[in-house]
Amino acid sequence: MQNIIKEYIEKILNRDIVLEKPKDVSLGHFATPAAFSLAKELKKSPMQIAEDLVLKLENKDLFEKVEAVKGFINFTLSNTFIEKLANVALEAKDDFAKGNIKNEKILLEYVSANPTGPLHIGHARGAVFGDTLYKVGKYLGYDITTEYYINDAGAQMQLLGVSVSLAARDFIFNESVEYPESYYRGEYLIDIAKKVIEKYGKDIIYDESRFEEMAIFAKDIVMEIIVKDLADLGITFDNFVSEKSLYGSWNDTKAVLEKNGSLYPKDDKIYLKSTQFGDDSDRVVVRDNGIPTYLAGDIIYHKNKFDRDFDKYINIWGADHHGYITRVKAAIEFLGNDSSKLEVILSQMVQLLKGGQPYKMSKRAGNVILMSDITAEIGSDALRFVFLTKKSDTHLEFDIDMLKNQDSSNPIFYINYAHARINQLFIKSEQKFDDIVNVSFDNLNSEALNLVYESLLLESILNEAFTKRDMQKITEYLYNLASSVHKFYNEHKIIGSSEEKSYLKVLSIAKLSLRVGLKLLGIEAKEIM
Repeated sequence: MQNIIKEYIEKILNRDIVLEKPKDVSLGHFATPAAFSLAKELKKSPMQIAEDLVLKLENKDLFEKVEAVKGFINFTLSNTFIEKLANVALEAKDDFAKGNIKNEKILLEYVSANPTGPLHIGHARGAVFGDTLYKVGKYLGYDITTEYYINDAGAQMQLLGVSVSLAARDFIFNESVEYPESYYRGEYLIDIAKKVIEKYGKDIIYDESRFEEMAIFAKDIVMEIIVKDLADLGITFDNFVSEKSLYGSWNDTKAVLEKNGSLYPKDDKIYLKSTQFGDDSDRVVVRDNGIPTYLAGDIIYHKNKFDRDFDKYINIWGADHHGYITRVKAAIEFLGNDSSKLEVILSQMVQLLKGGQPYKMSKRAGNVILMSDITAEIGSDALRFVFLTKKSDTHLEFDIDMLKNQDSSNPIFYINYAHARINQLFIKSEQKFDDIVNVSFDNLNSEALNLVYESLLLESILNEAFTKRDMQKITEYLYNLASSVHKFYNEHKIIGSSEEKSYLKVLSIAKLSLRVGLKLLGIEAKEIM
């Protein structure tokens, strides 16, 4: 809807314009400040330009009214145009607001947590955001491939082997164990240790030469846990890429970096000249023992990504990786690629409350809050929704008890109730979809028309949310639309009124928008509450 109006105005004015939605719908459905940008060129006041443009922009098929207000041009849509778009939406059904195929291939990498333990609640935020970004982008027509990068090389894997051994000695063999400063903890390690002993015998627990073998076995079990926990949230991936499998390409990658003059030796180490691209210091890529660093692994991985020739690469990382962006982009440039094609979105940490108090950490997890525990307690729908109520790069705090409330304080309940309420109205009225789909909007009041208008905004909301990487715009929109549905229901007699069929048609469009919007958040709308 918004695109149709914008394209019409741009064609008439022969220039790009900004089209906004006024906060007060009584001022119009859309407005443009185009007159202000033309003032210098035309050497007239914006007010005069707006008055002149009103005559050019009038179109009875689209607008009931076009008027100049303090230099802005406001547009009120005609009933005929709103009805036409409503009919198109109802005909499209679950394809409502779906975009056309875009000529852009995107590789979207997210979660990519170390395979050393189950996902915690911090991982969940990036997982939900990434999956929703994927769903919305795919719906809008982008060609998106999702990927999980398995960090199965380096010190964390050595530490995993040590931690399984310690868990076995402490909790299975009841030995007195002296724990090092760094190790993984949690009941999941005891379960892994039992499986290790069952497969390899108990001697492996004490044989340091076999700790790597034990770590690989443990990693595979942890990945099974991670994949299951993600699936419980409705999240799957197209690709899983192993860091360890990529290290065979290090010499080839290093050769490209050397050819481009981006490496130099110092103190028996090899450094990347990342300061040439804004990093605060050059970074070690090969240690003095000859082993590539964690950064080297990421350089190989990003070369692998760019070799696959996508148009855009999106990484969703934890906020603690902020300083890492510059050095990775520097490496991409040194490899002869365009680092502007890489977009990094940061996901801030989450603080969980229960009854107003900090949520207690799980004994099973050691020192973190498990994602699976929260999913089990409040359900995947509530968890997905609440993680999308703020931009991913801002701090999020929420009380899980609030998400169990069966009232308007629980946003996902409130939205689902609006959807179910409309469904129940159809049941009570005994009207079928075919009975109302062709009803005219000629005699609708302004409140009903505005509800239709609000329902038809979904496509522009989805486009804005994806373009700005701000899924919060969808949750806000759905909550506000649900609020409008409840208000309309409370203020208008529907069943048995002379406008019953037209009101049901209005509400069916709102229901459609709620259902499609929730689906793209990974939530199935409730038919009955």
